[in-house]
Amino acid sequence: MCSVPRKPKKLLTAEQKYDLWVRMLTGQISQAQAAAVAGVDRSVIARLRAVARDGAVAALASSKPGRSGQSRAEATEAAALRSEVERLGRTVVEQAVELAVLRGKRVTDERSCPHPR
Repeated sequence: MCSVPRKPKKLLTAEQKYDLWVRMLTGQISQAQAAAVAGVDRSVIARLRAVARDGAVAALASSKPGRSGQSRAEATEAAALRSEVERLGRTVVEQAVELAVLRGKRVTDERSCPHPR
């Protein structure tokens, strides 16, 4: 059996992939030309296009107008913090009411006798 040695894999950086994707997207080069320029197989370029498209669609789907991009973990943490702020706010109101009631009794007592002895 005669085996043909495989070419070593050529790894493209993220910037190289992005550059190729933009050039293909704008019609400057075809998939075959992009593969030749990068020195990779056309299937690599086809996969690059699919990954770029999926990533763009996912990023656009998760973005909301007027909000900065948050990861799922950040959104969960923000929701938990909002809940905690709401709970603490209710606690402060309860304590303020209790304090007002306690002070109100004293203030009422002091009002009934405005001049202490």
